[in-house]
Amino acid sequence: MADDGTIGAVRAHRIWDSRGRPTVEVEVELADGTIGRGIAPAGASRGEHEAIDLRDGGEAHGGQGVRAAVDNVHREIAPALVGRDALDQAGIDRGLIALDGTPNLARLGGNATIATSMAVLHAAAALRGVPLWRHLAGGCEASLPMPEIQVFGGGAHAGRRLDVQDLLAMPLDAASFDEALSMCADVYHAAGAIMASRGRLAGVADEGGWWPDFASNEQAIATLAEAIERSGHAGRVAISLDVAASEFFADGRYRLALDGREHDTDGWIEAMLRWIDRYPIASIEDPVSERDRAGMAAFTRAAGDRIQVIGDDFLVTSAARVEAAIAEGCCNAVLVKPNQAGTITGALEALERARDAGWGTIVSARSGETEDTTIVHLAVGWNAGQLKVGSFARSERMAKWNEGLRIERSTPGLRFAGRDALPACAARRTR
Repeated sequence: MADDGTIGAVRAHRIWDSRGRPTVEVEVELADGTIGRGIAPAGASRGEHEAIDLRDGGEAHGGQGVRAAVDNVHREIAPALVGRDALDQAGIDRGLIALDGTPNLARLGGNATIATSMAVLHAAAALRGVPLWRHLAGGCEASLPMPEIQVFGGGAHAGRRLDVQDLLAMPLDAASFDEALSMCADVYHAAGAIMASRGRLAGVADEGGWWPDFASNEQAIATLAEAIERSGHAGRVAISLDVAASEFFADGRYRLALDGREHDTDGWIEAMLRWIDRYPIASIEDPVSERDRAGMAAFTRAAGDRIQVIGDDFLVTSAARVEAAIAEGCCNAVLVKPNQAGTITGALEALERARDAGWGTIVSARSGETEDTTIVHLAVGWNAGQLKVGSFARSERMAKWNEGLRIERSTPGLRFAGRDALPACAARRTR
């Protein structure tokens, strides 16, 4: 095994994501020739406080170019990292944060820093000659995560044809990662068959879920419940909703364009509680706006003893925001998106704060993805318990699900988290 982790070169390139938009790939080469690569994903629905991707603006590529971010890797990040030890992930990530010098990585670009951080991580694992998840676990417990698989896309992922952003299947009673995927595949295809029988099948959304064509948000939930029944997995598969409520919140009101209704916070919480009563919902993400802290605390009080309440835009993979939410009684689970934090170390810190509080932890992809499978290894090696990648279609999604299968096949005895990954309240309710 090589023992020289000295970084010898750092190179960046423009490549393309699943929406055909530019993104940043970074390649870190160690002194012995070992190479690690990382690719920055990009979100469509973004929290106000997450790390900012640096985009070029102007007319080229709709303003989404990444020339400046790539240049920043070559001009500033590479000179700062050459000669550093790739095995010092935390030290390198702290150096990236300090080098940028802004609260949200706006100067160098969060897309430049996360791609670099991921590349260092891969180089270190390759240097040690172990799979990335083993490098991450460091001898501690690891597990295969329970998947959350999008069945219907909505919100910013589907031209806002549906106010709720994602309707997902959670295979709570699966005994293995392989069985979990098989169960979700059954639900996904059953949902497609239902849409086809109604003349409503119109392709897929950004993350591969069926394109929504419903008369109301509740009709979409009812159709997913019907698909679970038709799949033969009733009672074994639950529903997870990513509401992304910040996207339809303004001036203290929640305005549901599809339903033609608007609610104050109390009215909106009551509407979601009715959904929980009527349908097999085990998890709701961002039920209220990231600006509605009182609403998040109220919803957690009302539903947090029955379901998983996830903070995404509300927490933006920030350890400090997780700590504040714990103190305020908001949420009982965190969505971990490494590019929200801008570094691997920042993402891990947020996950660890949540886990210490007994929260659920879910590693997540973004709507703009690539063939990069890092998040699967993060979910396994960090023992996160849950993984949200998108749907059961499109190669940038399937690459990640298939990587999980490879890890399971190559590691007999590696535990599958299953329903035990949920906070205790949600796991009890769904038994």
